[in-house]
Amino acid sequence: MVGENGENLGVLETSEALRIAAERGLDLIEIAPTAKPPVCKIMDFGKFKYEREKGEREHGKKQKEVEVKGIRIGFTTGKHDLLLRAHQAEKFLQDGDKVRIDMRLTGREKAHKDLALKKFNEFLEMIEIPHILESPPRKLPNGFIAIVSKQ
Repeated sequence: MVGENGENLGVLETSEALRIAAERGLDLIEIAPTAKPPVCKIMDFGKFKYEREKGEREHGKKQKEVEVKGIRIGFTTGKHDLLLRAHQAEKFLQDGDKVRIDMRLTGREKAHKDLALKKFNEFLEMIEIPHILESPPRKLPNGFIAIVSKQ
């Protein structure tokens, strides 16, 4: 058991700890329930909740939100347009985002999935920044999809 000023009060029975907390006008808070014996602290519960939420807010500020940006290419998209999309993907990767690349196939294009996959892989090679395929090209009923992130 820990007192309100951080001093160690030793191992106490629960009823004794509750009595001491009530005498001081504070609450008994279980800090580490999995420890043997469990660790409790005497303090104001409102203050405890505020400090815990404040710590979570500070922790949240340090985390960068990673977005998944999307790029869609087509089976008949020209070489120059693919290069433009590749540069766009590189820009997203440099910003620390992941890139989801979609290739939609329509109508008769679905009959040529092997050629479409070849073009999809050529597009992935056009991305010059070192990258990792988080999910390799997956075949969908209407095309292919892959997720790329910066190495």
